[in-house]
Amino acid sequence: MRSLKCLLWLLLPFTAMAQQYKPTWESLDSRPVPAWFENAKFGIFIHWGVYSVPAWAPKGVYSEWYQYWLQSKQVHGNNNPKPTAVYDHHAKVYGDDFSYYKFADLFKAEDFDPDAWAKLFEKSGAKYIVLTSKHHDGFALWPSKEATKAFGTPWNAVDAGAKRDLLGDLTAAVRKTPVKMGFYYSLYEWYNPLYKNKQYKAYVNDHMIPQLKDLVNRYEPDIIWPDGEWEQSDTLWQSREFLTWLYNESPVKDKIAVNDRWGKGIRKKHGGYYTTEYEVGAKFARPWEECRGMGFSFGYNRNEDVEDYNSAQSLIYLLLDIVSSGGNLLLDIGPDAQGKIPPIMQERLLQIGKWLDVNGEAIYNTRAWKTHVQWSEGRQDWKPANKGMVSGEVMLKQTVNPDPGYARKELFFTVNGDNVYAIAPVLPEGRLLIKGVQPSAGTKVRLLGYDKDLSFKKVTGGIEVSVPRLSVKETPCEHAFTFKITKAS
Repeated sequence: MRSLKCLLWLLLPFTAMAQQYKPTWESLDSRPVPAWFENAKFGIFIHWGVYSVPAWAPKGVYSEWYQYWLQSKQVHGNNNPKPTAVYDHHAKVYGDDFSYYKFADLFKAEDFDPDAWAKLFEKSGAKYIVLTSKHHDGFALWPSKEATKAFGTPWNAVDAGAKRDLLGDLTAAVRKTPVKMGFYYSLYEWYNPLYKNKQYKAYVNDHMIPQLKDLVNRYEPDIIWPDGEWEQSDTLWQSREFLTWLYNESPVKDKIAVNDRWGKGIRKKHGGYYTTEYEVGAKFARPWEECRGMGFSFGYNRNEDVEDYNSAQSLIYLLLDIVSSGGNLLLDIGPDAQGKIPPIMQERLLQIGKWLDVNGEAIYNTRAWKTHVQWSEGRQDWKPANKGMVSGEVMLKQTVNPDPGYARKELFFTVNGDNVYAIAPVLPEGRLLIKGVQPSAGTKVRLLGYDKDLSFKKVTGGIEVSVPRLSVKETPCEHAFTFKITKAS
């Protein structure tokens, strides 16, 4: 008995360490965001579900909100959409009596090849994935018994059209690569009978929390990305209690990253990393992430044309602006109902990956330097006229195509140890002044992808680099060019 007491006494500190977080924001916020997330810098968001069948919304509108636009006869977004636009479209194409729930039988995902998706993600240079396990319509991409029970109709991907664990199959494929796997999860559901009838306690206890714990226990994700939190408090959602379980007891307690969407008024105040959505120019002291689509929708929108999609150039500049400000870019793709990723989205991912093949050293594992960007002469307060979702194309106005009188961002900076990276949207001709860099006796300057040291000299306020004239074959990449300054401060 005495030896047993001694053993329990020895184990006590380890037990205490395992139960270190309490259900208070002060305690939960003290947990560091996992280093892998801060090192990753680039992730891929995937919005895929029943809404991928109609795949329709006015331009500038989220197509994944199809059910809400349909049933509420309201539409919000850029370009002042007609409130009944989705309802009118649905009535014309499917008929007034065609329920949104019938789309589940048409969501067959017959062309879905999870290994092909995973290979594309790896080639893109993304370090993590966030898939919509369940959006606001409540349809689950895994065999969630709660989803089908709640709606009284087959309402998950195994019970309905696809007859397949889409989430599980993609998770298995991604785990064959170095890319990490995460899940988006909507806390609320527009038309869940319990939620709609304000039976909130039953909704949370019997539906939401069991689903979340099932996701974590069954698939052991690297990220839980909640959303749809804005209608209710973190107390009603039991967010603090769930996070306490997640951090202390769950099988992913040591690796899991979470965002800040845990209740009304919580964003950018509590949780894990902070999030922005279709914004440009954000910066926070805490790790953060900007999420956006390549166009103006997260779900696939058949209305969008090529001019609605961000160019690879603007997406790379957006990545630079975010990473140099200490954040991550979570760039969304919207596969179609058959499980194909639209070619334009594949192309953009491969173009970003090609650039990262040369310049990834200046992105991954870096942190914000003492200076975010180096501006040219002129005004620095240019802002887009649109007050809604901001296109990534605005980065062209801030870099290569400024309006008269406005400055441009000549260089973006990142740092890793004593290596400073200065990334130029335009390849300089002749000489490049890099302000704020203090070289040492061992400092060298190189252009990533070009196998020769560059000459430089210390000048007032920084260094001046001699940039060689490069032939087309010698130019290492397109769109942006990285100067690595070693042993600098």
